[in-house]
Amino acid sequence: MSIFESITTEQWAWLLASAFLIGMAKAGVKGLGMFVVPAMAAAFGGKVSVGLVLPLLSMADVFAVSYYRRDAEWKYIWRLLPAAMVGVLLGIWVGEVVDDAFFTDMIAFIIIASLALLILQQNTRFSDMMASYSWVGALFGAVGGFTTMIGNAAGPVMAVYLLSTRIPKNSFIGTTAWFFLVINLFKFPFHIWVWETITWQSFLLNLTGLPAIALGIFIGIRVVKLIPEQAFRYFVIVMTAIVSLRLLLG
Repeated sequence: MSIFESITTEQWAWLLASAFLIGMAKAGVKGLGMFVVPAMAAAFGGKVSVGLVLPLLSMADVFAVSYYRRDAEWKYIWRLLPAAMVGVLLGIWVGEVVDDAFFTDMIAFIIIASLALLILQQNTRFSDMMASYSWVGALFGAVGGFTTMIGNAAGPVMAVYLLSTRIPKNSFIGTTAWFFLVINLFKFPFHIWVWETITWQSFLLNLTGLPAIALGIFIGIRVVKLIPEQAFRYFVIVMTAIVSLRLLLG
C-alpha cells in the first residue's frame, strides 16, 4: 500500500495546514511554524513527522531566500553554522537512543530556556554582551543545530540570538532564511540514510503541500509589511512564548 492510500483525511488536513503555516513562518510571521511540530507529531508520530516536516521547511526556505536574499547578515550566519552542524550530529546520536516522548519534553525545555533569554536580552547591556562574543553565537548555533535535528524546533533558539543583535526586521528574516536553508539541506542525507525518515514516497507527499506553502509565503510577506519594527520584536517574543508552552504542555 502506498503512502497516498494509507493517509487519512485528518492527516491530509494537518499536512496542508502545516505547509501553509510553514510558508507564513518563513515569510517572517515568526512562531506559526512551531505549531507544526506538535501537530504533525500527533498526526503522524514523532520521528516520522520530523522526516515529513523537513522537506516542507526546505521548500519554504527556497521561497523565503528568493524574496529576502539581499537582506541576510552573513557575519551572523557564519558565526552560527559550524557549531550548528556539530549540534546536528549530536542530535542524530540522541535520536538513536531517546524515545519520542523524551524528544518533545527536551525540545520544550530548551525553548523555555531560550524564551527566558529572549526576555533578558531586552535589557540593552545583556543584549550587547550576547551580540559581542563569538562564543555566544557558537553556543546558540550548537543548541539550534541540536533542536532542529531532533524536532525541527530551532526557530525560537535562533530568534533569541538574532534579536540580541538588534538587526532590522528584514535582515532578521533574511538571515534566518539563509541559515535554515543551509542547515536543513545539511540534515537531508541523515534523514534519508541514517534515520530513514525521508523516502521517495514521503517526498512525493511533501510535494502536494507546495501550493499551500506558496500561499502561506504570499500572505506572510504582506502581513510582515504591516508590522512595525518594535512591534515585530514583541510579536516574536509572544509567539515564542505561546508555542513553547504548547510544546511543554503537549
